[in-house]
Amino acid sequence: MKNSTPIHYFLAKSEPAVYSIDDLQRDKRTIWDGVTNPQAVRAIKEMQPGDRVFIYHSGGVSAIVGLALVAGAGRPDPKNPKSAVVDLEFLAKIEPPITLGEVKQSKLFDDWALVRQSRLSTMAVPEKFVSWARRKHPQI
Repeated sequence: MKNSTPIHYFLAKSEPAVYSIDDLQRDKRTIWDGVTNPQAVRAIKEMQPGDRVFIYHSGGVSAIVGLALVAGAGRPDPKNPKSAVVDLEFLAKIEPPITLGEVKQSKLFDDWALVRQSRLSTMAVPEKFVSWARRKHPQI
């Protein structure tokens, strides 16, 4: 019997010097935390097991570098009532990375928070981006 729950995609940013896709690959699993922006916290709380998260390196690189699986639902951070956490498992590196420049040059995603709100750390990903990215990277 096929699972009828749709898979949703999100994007989570991290500076590679703080926590990189290589760190996630090495650790295999992590608790994604440290997010306090109300819009980003809402996105984390919407994450459900089976959803996918694009890992985005910011701080000079500005590219989607990997994909993670939501292994545990987003929930309030027990250490900070203004934050939320989610369990992520490493799925894959995206080679070559999808740069922010490519996303902007496509002119297809000007209404997406990645383009409009450069400081937002966690967000939902539009389905049209997932389809576009799959054409370049079938493993997505």
